[in-house]
This record gives sequence, structure tokens and C-alpha cells, in this order.
Amino acid sequence: MNKKPQRTKNRGHRENRGTFGKWLFLITVGMFTLFIVRFAYIAINKDVQHVNLRSQAEQIYTQQRIIQARRGNIYDADGNALATDTSKYTLYAVLDRTQKSSNGKPLYVKDRKKTAQVLSKYINLTPTQIEKVLKPKGQVYQVEFGSAGSNLSVSTMQKIKKYHLPGINFIATPARQYPEGEFASQIIGMATPKVKNNNGTDETNLVGQLGLEGYFDKQLTGVNGLRKDKQDVYGYQIANSKQVTKKAVNGDNIYTTIDSQTQHFLETKVNKAYKSSNANSMTAVVMEAKTGKIIAATQRPTLHAKNNPVWRNMLVQDAYEPGSVMKILTLAAAIDTGHFNPNATFNSGTWAMGGGKITDWSSSGWGTISYKDAFDMSSNVGFAHVEQDIGADTWLKYIKRFGLLKKVNVVGMGNEVDGYTTFKGALTQANTAFGQGITVNVMQMMQAFSAIGNNGKMMKPYIVSKIVDGNSGKTIQQVKPKVVSHPIKASTAHKVLGYMQGVVYDQKGLGHDYQIKGYRIAGKTATAQIGGAHGYSTGDTNYLYSFAGMAPAKNPKYIIYITLRQPQNLKKPATKQIASVFNPTMKMLLSQQKVAEQAKKKVITMPNVVGKSREEVNKQLSKKGMQVVIVGSNTKIKQQSVEPKQQVLTDQHIILDTGGTYHMPDLSGWSSADVQQLAKILKLNLKDSGTGYVTKQSISPNDTVKRGATLTVQYEAKN
Repeated sequence: MNKKPQRTKNRGHRENRGTFGKWLFLITVGMFTLFIVRFAYIAINKDVQHVNLRSQAEQIYTQQRIIQARRGNIYDADGNALATDTSKYTLYAVLDRTQKSSNGKPLYVKDRKKTAQVLSKYINLTPTQIEKVLKPKGQVYQVEFGSAGSNLSVSTMQKIKKYHLPGINFIATPARQYPEGEFASQIIGMATPKVKNNNGTDETNLVGQLGLEGYFDKQLTGVNGLRKDKQDVYGYQIANSKQVTKKAVNGDNIYTTIDSQTQHFLETKVNKAYKSSNANSMTAVVMEAKTGKIIAATQRPTLHAKNNPVWRNMLVQDAYEPGSVMKILTLAAAIDTGHFNPNATFNSGTWAMGGGKITDWSSSGWGTISYKDAFDMSSNVGFAHVEQDIGADTWLKYIKRFGLLKKVNVVGMGNEVDGYTTFKGALTQANTAFGQGITVNVMQMMQAFSAIGNNGKMMKPYIVSKIVDGNSGKTIQQVKPKVVSHPIKASTAHKVLGYMQGVVYDQKGLGHDYQIKGYRIAGKTATAQIGGAHGYSTGDTNYLYSFAGMAPAKNPKYIIYITLRQPQNLKKPATKQIASVFNPTMKMLLSQQKVAEQAKKKVITMPNVVGKSREEVNKQLSKKGMQVVIVGSNTKIKQQSVEPKQQVLTDQHIILDTGGTYHMPDLSGWSSADVQQLAKILKLNLKDSGTGYVTKQSISPNDTVKRGATLTVQYEAKN
């Protein structure tokens, strides 16, 4: 019996498997140990490849939000906003049909036709155009509507939102709102949004471009705040996590001196004159003579003009030859130095001097005329003679004393030009006396004019009254009237005002168009040639026409200066175009002043004083502020002009009759009603002429008056 062969065991193979198993075990243990060590290192140090996990986690779970600071507002004199923050909105539409709310409602445009019909009411696109935008080629998440869907106002955005159109949303950006519209646009200026990257986050802030917005950009601009808090993946704040908030600091508020009512009135009148004259440009400024406060100012073209908008403040950034309004200052210098004789004469027309020739606006002249006529009729030759009498060196000193050739530096008006003159040679020096060969800006002229209207004291023009902290409400800067200097004596200023009245009212004066019924005006006209690279331009349309007027004439409250450059339509003369702005504006201001003065007057009930002594009654009524006039020589009051218990104003004359011998009071400044009361008490025959207040009386003050005598008085408008 054969035995089966036995299988031989492979000992080497078993040994190899054992060795492999050992190595596998050792590798596994090593890798596990390495993982434990690495995990422990990360857990302890919170760092992977130099990335701090703690910081990374903070970034993932920390929400950072910018708290937008408010840009400061700009206000008028009464605290009404002229510039304030708002938002502009950009319209966009979500088209991705996967966008739905948590309850399954669509967050995309579902009905294109309805959406297009609604949006076409509020943006400048037709329904067809909008549907085309809402149906783009290819896969698009969302679309915008170009310029038609940009810069939408809050009001437009709210109107669209009321329709609750699915998928229609808005992106808000900071913007600036100017509630008064085209209102002193170059003075207020503008602010536009600008994107700036701040620590990886885009911030959109408003930046001032020009005007007050640009000049005070740092003060108006606030500092944005920041809010940080930790949130979970669902957007909820993590319990016990600290919220970090850096408060926003709002910008400061700027208060101007602009009176909105006057400004609107001026804008309307200037706009009409500018359009009807088809002028190249126009400026107008209204300023208080005694303070330098600018209550209204404008220019054309404006910042927002459709054709050729002007991005500069022409009141300080444009230099020009002022023409004959300069004669106001030349006259003042001549009077102040004792070199003006109004009755002396000269030959008008032309005068050869300094290698050249000076010519009057009427080259044939008016023959031999007086220097007073030279001012009324605006003779260049006459004022060339005046400059010669003053002396060039002295005249240059007065030019500088009046603040010309250097910046006024009105707070809020930057990039001012200085003005210039070579002042070399007798001809050029004489030319400056009538406003040629020297350049100025409007604010320089306003400052110089204030010396004439303010008893020789020159006031610095100002348009900003104060700056207020936007957070605390405290005033951090107050601007007050500032006397720059005293270039002329008070007596000189009064005399100049008298000659300026002659321009408006004398037969030979050129300013008849500027007469305002019921008010006395002092003024000066000007027609200045416009210089260029090839000399002065010719033709009636190539002049800078202007008028500087002050009122009331004897003691001005307001100064208005208007310039009209190169009017192309002269069917209506330039003087009448300017008068269409000056006259109604000045009349409105003076009427308001009159009403305000009347409002200040106290109303008093008249007591019964008949039978009382004149001394006792005079003391009693004067203490109440009444204007007491006692006629007669006796001691007891016999009759009173106002019945007991009647209401009287404090400036009304109360006439008390004591009987006996009567003497005529000084009637200067009396009203017609007061004179009639006096005539009634004294039984006089009254004859009068004119309107306003008494300037002349036929019976002199303190003369004895007989009953039945005739009293003649002349009235004129009160200055």
C-alpha cells in the first residue's frame, strides 16, 4: 500500500508575513502617534501653516458692519436746510429662479410683463425696453437698467416698492440733497459719492467738490463707526459674545447768512434778465452795508445749467475790469484828500496824455462841463483829470486801502483771484481811475463799497455765520461782522453818497432807470470795455454793464451790485435789464425793513391829560416813549391831539395845546397826519406838496404863529 506524499510547509513565506504585519503595526502606531502629536500641537497653539485658527474663526463668525456717519448739513439764515444727506437708489432685478424665500415664495421676477408695465411709469424706459432687459441671453443671475435705473430718489424708490414686485430690489448709495434746487449753486457747491477701500472693506462716502461743500469738506465729513458681533451659521448672535461698537461721529453743520426769501426773489429776477438779454454771464450780490453780511448772491450760468455749466464761483474766481463803478472809489479818494472841486470845469470828449488818448463814452464829449457833471455823466476824461490831481502815488495807496489787489478771503469762498494792475505810466495810472487797466473780483468791490455805505468803515463780506458741532449741537465757530479798515473819513462817505444820488436823480445823471418810488437811491452805472489778447473788443454787445446801488441813500442799509457781461440782445437797454433785477429786489428789502420797524413800535393807550401841568404831562408821556410836542405859552393842558383811550404808536407826535402865544415847532421828518393835527389845533391853512415826510416848511421853527395863517410844507420820501 502506497503512502500519499505529504505537503511540505513553506516556512519562509510565513516568516515574511509576520515581518510585514509587524511593520504595518509599527507604521500605524507611528502615524497615529504623529496625528495625536499634531492635533495636540494645533489644539494648544491654534496654528496651522502659520495661519492662526483662532483669528480665522473670529473672522468667519464675526460680522462687521459700517455705521455710516452723517455728513453735516448746510443751512440758511433761518435754519432751513440748503444741503442735507439722503440716499440715491439703483434698481436691479433678480432673474435666478432658484431664489426663493424660506416659505417658498419667489424672490425673482415672475411676471415680466407686469413688472415692465409698472417700472416704465418711474424710469425712462418703455415697457418693451424693460422686458428686453428682463430677458437677457444666457444664464444671468440679475440685471440692472443702466442710467435709467440709477440715481433714483427716495420718493421714486418708495413708489416702486409699494407694488411689491417679486425680484425687484434696490442698492442704496449715499447722496446729497439740495431742497432749494438751483439756489446759490456755486456758493453751496456739491458733494458726490466716492468709493474708498478701508481695511479690505469698500466704503462709499460723500466728498465735497466745490463751494461750501468743498471748502468745508473736512468739517462736513463725519467719521464712520463700526459694529462687530459674533454670529453662528444661522446669523444669530452667539450667547455671551461681546459686541464691539465704535460710534459714528457726524460732520459739523454750516449755517450761512443767506435769506431764502431774498435769494429766491433774486434768482427769479436774475434768471429772467439773463435769458432775455442772452448775456454771456451775470452776477448779483445783496449785502448789508453796516455788517458785510451777504443775504443773497447768485450767478449765471449756474452749476446746473443745461448748456455750458460753470464750475467756479465767479464772485471770487473771475477777475475783470470794473469800469465806471470804480469812479465811486476815485471820487472818495479825491474828496478825502481835498482834491475834488465839483464846480471846477474841464473839456470833455478826448484828452491826449502819456503817449495815448483817453476818450469819453461819447467821443465828441459835452463841451466844457463841471467835475460834478463828470460823475453824473460818467466822464472818463474828467476822472483822468481827478487822478492827476490826486497824484498817482496817493491814488495807488487808496486803491490798496480799499482792499483791491489782494484777496478778501471770504470764509467759504476759495480759489480767489487777487486782481492786477501794472500801474506803470501816466496813461495806465489814469485809466485805473475809471476802472480800466486794473482787474478786481466782485467780493473786492463789495468790500470797498461798504466803506461808502458805512460811514467810512470797510466791512469784510461774510456768508457763513457759524459752524455747529454735528453731535453736541454746540457752536464751535462764530463769524461776526469785521471792520477791515477805515479807508476814508465818515464825512467823505456822506459826500460820495450825495453825488451817487445825483447819478440817479439829476437831469444829467445816467441812472434814472434805478429810481424807486417812495425810496431814495444812491448809485453808479458802468459800461466797461472787455479786454483780450488783441486789445479791447468793440460793439455794443462786447461790454460788461454794471450798477452798484445803495439804499436808503443817506444811511444805506443794503448794497446791491449787479454785472451783465456781453448781452447779445439789446432790444431792451442793458441799464433796464439790470434795473429789472435791482429795483424790485431793493424795493422788497426796503419794504420789509419798513414793516419790521413798524412792528417794533409800541402801541400805547392815550391817557386824558387835559387840565394837568405841562411839566407833569411831558414827563409822564415821554416816559412811555411818546413824541410830545407842547404848543402855547400857558402852564395847563387845554387840548390834546389824540382823544383819551385811543391807541397810538410811540413814533406818533402827540400835540398838546396850552393856549397863549404859539411858536412853530420844527416839522422836519413829520408825517402828513401829524402836520394835519397841528394845523387843526393851531387853526392854520395847510398847503402841501409831495409824499413822505416834511423836508421844508414855510413858517420857520420858533417863529410866532397867528391863528388863520397859511403853512406850506413839502414832503419827500424818507431816506
